[in-house]
Amino acid sequence: MNRKLKAILYNFLGFAPFFLLTYFLVMEFTGLEGLFIPLTAFVVSTILAPKFQAVKYHGEEKIFMKWIFIKGIKEIK
Repeated sequence: MNRKLKAILYNFLGFAPFFLLTYFLVMEFTGLEGLFIPLTAFVVSTILAPKFQAVKYHGEEKIFMKWIFIKGIKEIK
């Protein structure tokens, strides 16, 4: 599997749980209605979810991760 495809898959798998959790929490505990529920869940999930990126580094392609709960940038093997 291509590293760029892996990075996209990791981004989705990192984003989806946060989106589902925040969607149901916003729906249950706020007074928001309609389009504001998924919009709020999207914004919160975008901030909280880890970000993955495939980069050419020293001639080979590697996947790096950045997350607000981890200091710095980590390489994914």
